[in-house]
Amino acid sequence: MKSIFGRCRPLTLLLLLLSALGQSALVNAQESPNIVLILADDLGFSDLASYGSEIHTPSISALAEQGVSFTNYHTGANCAPSRAMLLTGVDSHRTGVPNIPEMIPPEQSKYSHYSGTLGHNVVTVATLLQDAGYHTYMAGKWHLGQAPDQLPSVRGFERTVALADSGADNWEQKPYLPIYKKANWYADGQDYQLPEDFYSSRFLVDKTIEFIDSNQGDGQPFFAYVPFQAVHIPVQAPQEYIDRYMGVYDDGWTALRAERLGRAIELGIVPADTAMVTMASTSDWDALSADEQAYEAKRMAVYGAMVEAMDHHIGRLVKHLKAIGEYDNTVFIFSSDNGAEAMGEPVQNSWSNSRRPASQGYSVDYETLGLKGSFNAINPGFSSAAASPLSYYKFYLGEGGMRVPMIIAGAGIETRNQLSNAFTFVTDITPTILALADVEPAPARYGGRLVEPIIGQSLMPVLEGSAEAVYGQNDAVGYELVGHGALFMGDYKIVFNRDIWGDNQWRLFNIVADPGETNDLSGQNPAQLQLMLGRYQQYLAENNVLPMPAGYSFLTQVTYNALNNVFRDNILIGILMFFLLLPFVLVYRSKSKG
Repeated sequence: MKSIFGRCRPLTLLLLLLSALGQSALVNAQESPNIVLILADDLGFSDLASYGSEIHTPSISALAEQGVSFTNYHTGANCAPSRAMLLTGVDSHRTGVPNIPEMIPPEQSKYSHYSGTLGHNVVTVATLLQDAGYHTYMAGKWHLGQAPDQLPSVRGFERTVALADSGADNWEQKPYLPIYKKANWYADGQDYQLPEDFYSSRFLVDKTIEFIDSNQGDGQPFFAYVPFQAVHIPVQAPQEYIDRYMGVYDDGWTALRAERLGRAIELGIVPADTAMVTMASTSDWDALSADEQAYEAKRMAVYGAMVEAMDHHIGRLVKHLKAIGEYDNTVFIFSSDNGAEAMGEPVQNSWSNSRRPASQGYSVDYETLGLKGSFNAINPGFSSAAASPLSYYKFYLGEGGMRVPMIIAGAGIETRNQLSNAFTFVTDITPTILALADVEPAPARYGGRLVEPIIGQSLMPVLEGSAEAVYGQNDAVGYELVGHGALFMGDYKIVFNRDIWGDNQWRLFNIVADPGETNDLSGQNPAQLQLMLGRYQQYLAENNVLPMPAGYSFLTQVTYNALNNVFRDNILIGILMFFLLLPFVLVYRSKSKG
């Protein structure tokens, strides 16, 4: 009897082979885990209960109990560069996003790798997963470009609802700063109008659930990217959550910073002998009047409420995945794009804290803080508490600006309820996701073009318990932002902070023993400092990092770029914006001279 293949014509044989390959691919897809990547915005190192916070975050704590919490994870010090590295595994200077576009000076923006938008020389993790058979969804803040060829709908995401700006109101479709004419939301590449009952955290989870359900049961796994607006300014939350934190912060930021340190030590998040510095930007709580203390305490109450509201909606997503039978095959990754922000003016009655928001239709009244129509932000004092016990915050390269929570839990993560002090960096997330999905990184040429290689390391050895770290003592990881510099190598970090609160000095710290960066070792160990400075110079050269123009300040540059854009379209509005933003520049200049 002749074999079946002997009787088949060549075309029939080819169809049989293709069918077999298709079935094999489908089986592999069905065995692959779903992956949910959740990104908070401006969340501080100790803002979660499992990292030492008083804020109620049971949904995220439950994830921590089911996986690994990283206590030495670092990201970029502001949003767009971090997001570019997160989604590609490539250094921010090679992705085209070394800084947010709103802060890039014209001396740099004329270069293609300083556009502030995600370049086509990199491949997103969503593209790789989509090509491997995953459904890919995104609901949340994008901030990597809003031209038609820059939106997430053409960067690997099958379904999207995305905020293209650096931030926006959480209650309505409204810009949060006068640098934007409107809040730019897009759905599947088209302009999008938010619903009337919008609240950001609830809405983003609603859309994620909608996307997941749209293909439920077809046998393909999904990758869902949920970059929340919480807790980026304006800090806003429903009243029911705000009420839970009224009175919690009446003792002020210094007391809160110390309380969080104590809890972080008890939880094993930081060493028992961890020390803290008092940041130069932290004012004396006791010097405030009773009314000022009440105002600042409520600002922080809204902040706590916004974190808890986000956690609640994460819990809704988890509950839904359980209900549809997908939870047991889902990996969750939770983190923040950078450390806490400290842009709130320190007192209620300052001109810029009341008049500028009022010009956009916002109120800063105590009674309505956090509600619809209210503008709210925490000031440097409570930002230092959000970063406790670390030093600095967003925009600076101290640990408080770069070290944030990161939790990986769920399907295939055998290590449960464990802490890892392994140094990890934001570029490690993409290779870790690819390893979880059993998908190869992009080759040197992908989609007909040359692409940048991934530089991050897969964290699977740590997650599997087969290794304590993925970086060796001599492996160096560098980072630069607006002239600030940092390089990590082994237990050590060198850091250079400029601008208002920086000291323009290179410092050396052992960030494993001293995460608070209280003991500068540059005098005791000059050889280590020089070795790492050499590696940092190598990093600058390899990534074509451009020098900052003389006299650069990020706040002044934001104002200049905004005015330049608006004057081009409407001179009258540009003049108005100049006077609205002028106080910020004057405050900056007075601080920098002081």
